[in-house]
Amino acid sequence: MSGVTSFSPPATDLIDRLARARAVAASAGVDVLLVSPGPDLRYLTGYDAKPLERLTCLVLPVEGSPALVVPALERTAAEAAGADALGLEIVPWQETDDAYALVGTLLPGGVRQAALDNHMWAEKVLAFRAALPSVEQTLAGEILRELRMRKTTAEVEALGEAGAAIDRVHARIGEWLRPGRTEREVGRDIYDAILAEGHVQVDFVIVGSGPNSASPHHEVSDRVIQRGEPVVVDIGGTTEAGYCSDETRTYVVGGEPDDEIRRYYDVLQRAQAAATAHVRPGVTAESVDAVARQIISDAGYGEAFIHRTGHGIGMESHEDPYIVTGNTLPLEPGMAFSIEPGIYFEGRHGARIEDIVVVTEDGVESLNVRPRDLVVVDG
Repeated sequence: MSGVTSFSPPATDLIDRLARARAVAASAGVDVLLVSPGPDLRYLTGYDAKPLERLTCLVLPVEGSPALVVPALERTAAEAAGADALGLEIVPWQETDDAYALVGTLLPGGVRQAALDNHMWAEKVLAFRAALPSVEQTLAGEILRELRMRKTTAEVEALGEAGAAIDRVHARIGEWLRPGRTEREVGRDIYDAILAEGHVQVDFVIVGSGPNSASPHHEVSDRVIQRGEPVVVDIGGTTEAGYCSDETRTYVVGGEPDDEIRRYYDVLQRAQAAATAHVRPGVTAESVDAVARQIISDAGYGEAFIHRTGHGIGMESHEDPYIVTGNTLPLEPGMAFSIEPGIYFEGRHGARIEDIVVVTEDGVESLNVRPRDLVVVDG
């Protein structure tokens, strides 16, 4: 696996995250956090637990001893992940035990409000509701977002490695993208390259050609790619460190694009560059969106820009902060997100440019460095 260095936060960092989570929870009036397998659990504990029908749950009270409730079958995995080194009591439960009632016995007296991670399965949420009828349940997302969207130096480095890995895949697009091949055939080659170039998981592959390039969340189809038409390639994966990549470039295959595509692509490129240059500490998330949207609207393409300008990224492809109208959050150093304006003409063609950027102490750094021109691929 080229270009990847193993990233495992030291126990001191994880202990600090747990302490900060408790502090933010306390300030929000929450008595305990209940966190099941997923990015929140991995962020807080380093434990990449399997999401199973059997309950695994971090019990993190504002006051009192934290615990990690695990199926007895998973105890060895939890120990191997170092959960006990974080001051977490590992509490295994047997097949015939009521794991939800067990969690109830671990809560300090007087618990009135529990915050559950946003991605907890509904069946588990309802089981907690039944087991803890006097405890109000809320979402933990508003608490954990305060930690996760402000990346540390080590996290930015991990995102940088992910960005470099996906750059290497885009550098190879010319190997596979040519007239006469289907989107699905090209997508299979890209899928393999995402793994070969430094990811352990492929999160998505979009190869949108011709009219499909006007569908932002198109994936792949059996449509045959035609000469001279735009192809939007939006791809991303997760590295061994647990951090995600996401990058979009627009290509033209085997011939020059027509003048209309050139005109609106030039506008799109200016909008993406201006939005990126606008990023710095103190400006709001929505102001970044406004910069890109104004340039596209002034050129007469406002109705063709049909989505937000960006989304946060880290241990999930989409997380806070969201770069969208209405988000007045001031940007801070360490916040990482995409800048990806697009212009789309339904049923005809479209284009998008996307980079992941991180807010620095005095500006912005792009974690993707591939050229942003409309790339003509020989075929």
